Amino acid sequence: MIKLAPLSVVVLMLLVLSSPLARPAGLPGFTELVKQASPAVVNITATRKAEARQFENYNEEEVPELFRRFFGNVPRQNVPRPSAGSGFIISEDGYILTNNHVVENASEILVALSDRRERMATLVGSDKLSDLALLKIDAKELPIVKLGSSAKLEVGEWVVAIGSPFGFEHSVTAGIVSAKGRSLPMEAEGNYVPFIQTDVAINPGNSGGPLFNLDGEVVGINSQIFTRSGGFMGLSFAIPIDVAMEVVAQLKDKGTVARGWLGVLIQRVDRDLAESFGMDRAAGALVTQVFANSPAAKGGLREGDIIVSFDGKPIDLSSDLPHIVGRTRAESEVDVVVVRESKRKTLRVKVGLLEATDLQTSGGPSAIDNSNLLGLEVRDLTADEQASLGADKGVLVVRVTDGPGQVGGISRGDVITTVNSEWVESTKSFANLLEKLPRDVAIPIRIVRNQRPEFLVVKIPR
Repeated sequence: MIKLAPLSVVVLMLLVLSSPLARPAGLPGFTELVKQASPAVVNITATRKAEARQFENYNEEEVPELFRRFFGNVPRQNVPRPSAGSGFIISEDGYILTNNHVVENASEILVALSDRRERMATLVGSDKLSDLALLKIDAKELPIVKLGSSAKLEVGEWVVAIGSPFGFEHSVTAGIVSAKGRSLPMEAEGNYVPFIQTDVAINPGNSGGPLFNLDGEVVGINSQIFTRSGGFMGLSFAIPIDVAMEVVAQLKDKGTVARGWLGVLIQRVDRDLAESFGMDRAAGALVTQVFANSPAAKGGLREGDIIVSFDGKPIDLSSDLPHIVGRTRAESEVDVVVVRESKRKTLRVKVGLLEATDLQTSGGPSAIDNSNLLGLEVRDLTADEQASLGADKGVLVVRVTDGPGQVGGISRGDVITTVNSEWVESTKSFANLLEKLPRDVAIPIRIVRNQRPEFLVVKIPR
């Protein structure tokens, strides 16, 4: 038999369920935050000139009359193309922060305020490496955002984005911080931003907009999404506000940004590489190339060194190094701790200034029997190959058979430059080095592939 609860009990249960205390924990309200923060968020429209059409400057007299009507109405000047993004006001006198890619190469920049006023903006300065731009409009007593600290931001913390996705102004989305210090595979110039990863819904038009914590403070600038469809897929990336304000200070002062430069190429250290270099755990940034006349070269760094500390800051992941070096003042002298030949060594390095040019990486040959211990067939490099392959020494892999080399990832066309931290000068020296290799021990081998150096690990069985 079903028993009905007394009316008083039912009423009490309804009161409990309707109480704010009965709401699921960890689900905050964003209403007040949005009311306070929205007035300082702006919509940005940048106008760029379209590229010239190939038939733009045709000679009308040379075109037959039959076709003239098709070409005659084509405008000869470039057609302006608008693009939209977001931004936010950081000072009452009209300084606005946004992404560089929102306003890059713009001939006109129009800023729409939350009260529907519109102002033409001037570009104070921009920085492509951090994807930041500082704008200025002619206005006074504007609403401004509160700036927070991205360093205090924690993974799992709630965050809110306000922007103009697809032109829908002042759209609000929320989520949590998924990770911090992300290094993204972006431009060839390198990555100088330790991105904040969130699951906040971000789409085209959100770029340059603010990311708030629950205190209504800006902790990041929405900049990138990872997508295979062109839309949001749960991975959004924001520039930390601490990094952004360092850039803003330099843009206000000089219109450009100065960064520290070390002059090395690096790669991640995995477990096998760590073992091959005598380390008890995978950590640090493995130097695959030291540029000539760079601060690293002058400071004594070598290929095969593993940088584990820079200026007193530990390098746990290889992606940590560019962020730290870039934020180091040029001309300052710092201690760089490396692991070399299984021992720690401290070097004193004078940090350089990153220039545009520093962003660029710069008789018949004899063969060796393919019966060598690695299962490789190699030959000496010709002079032309040294230039085209980006390796001034080493041997070229012309064939890979079953063996430790294939297991370690060596491919045809690779140039082997060092074996167990010793330079390969020729096929003869390569053979001599192989004979000295210990068995069943992880051995680091430096190769050059597609003009970029990297380390692989091989292990010769007993």
